[in-house]
Amino acid sequence: MAKCAICEKSAHFGNNVSHSHRRSNKMWKSNVKSVRVKTEGGSKKMYVCTSCLRSGNVERA
Repeated sequence: MAKCAICEKSAHFGNNVSHSHRRSNKMWKSNVKSVRVKTEGGSKKMYVCTSCLRSGNVERA
């Protein structure tokens, strides 16, 4: 799974708990997109989460 290049957000893990309180493994995936980003040397393709894109931490090329 990809990791955000800005905030290091990635998948995290826990337990899925049913009504009868049985536990199974659960994985939450973050919304990470591959986008072309403006950098000082030109443009570069990197993985960025959508919350960083919306907040303006990254400028698209």
